[in-house]
Amino acid sequence: MSDTLYIPPIEQWLNDIRLYVREKAPEILSLLEIYIGEAKFGRNLIHNDLNNIGKNAKILEVGAGSMILSCQLVKEGYDVTALEPMGSGYSHFNQMQALILDLANHQNSSPQIMHLPVEKLDVQNNFDFAFSINVMEHVEDVSLALTLIGNSLKEKAVYRFTCPNYLFPYEPHFNIPTLFSKSITEKFFKKLIFNKIKIPDPEGTWNSLNWINVHQIKKIVHSLSHFDLTFNKHYVVSIFERILHDSEFCKRRSGWMIHIIKGITHLRLHYLFGFIPIIMQPTIDCKITRLE
Repeated sequence: MSDTLYIPPIEQWLNDIRLYVREKAPEILSLLEIYIGEAKFGRNLIHNDLNNIGKNAKILEVGAGSMILSCQLVKEGYDVTALEPMGSGYSHFNQMQALILDLANHQNSSPQIMHLPVEKLDVQNNFDFAFSINVMEHVEDVSLALTLIGNSLKEKAVYRFTCPNYLFPYEPHFNIPTLFSKSITEKFFKKLIFNKIKIPDPEGTWNSLNWINVHQIKKIVHSLSHFDLTFNKHYVVSIFERILHDSEFCKRRSGWMIHIIKGITHLRLHYLFGFIPIIMQPTIDCKITRLE
């Protein structure tokens, strides 16, 4: 993996958003920067996937959130459907999402929007590619979600998603260790969870977490017919490198963790984490391919 990250053609759109939000709602600029960072990271992550499908392909973003990335993909010539239910833990998206979509409408770059939970997705054999970035840990029914997304894919199409692996004893939204289960973790860290001022809706966010893990994903996909599952063991390496490049991402992590990760990365020892079994890694990056 190169030390120089690919910079996707997204900067003009991001600058337009900043100017528009600064004019209309300057009080949410700091919040906006978080989602700008997520959009840049997401675009970089799916770069090779997009090269494999070509322009005008039909793309589904599951949990489009702020809509920044979906709108960017429309600008690049893709036929994009953005699935966003505005569910528990994400009420703070409303104002920001509305401004971004308003600007996108003026620039003729709005995606098709489906305002429903993924468990209500009723589309068959339609998409050339689907993706979600740190969304699957928030869905109510992981098995149903993966089944319906899989059914929405065309033959040979891929659904790629990233999320935490809750077999690893760490909860990244709240920067706390996990203790065997969600209920036990909540009991021991209740104050840290529900008084988390850096999260606009800590209770909603916590309640939305489903404790997804590698074992669960394998079991679900293997129970489905005509689907293949692969994991990217080197995704964790890109997360370490992101600490060096994304200041907003750093701010959402504890200081001691940042110092350790930066030290490991500067020594280039972070590449070793790509050889750790996926079941023991803190993050998941996987692809589900529809075979027929």
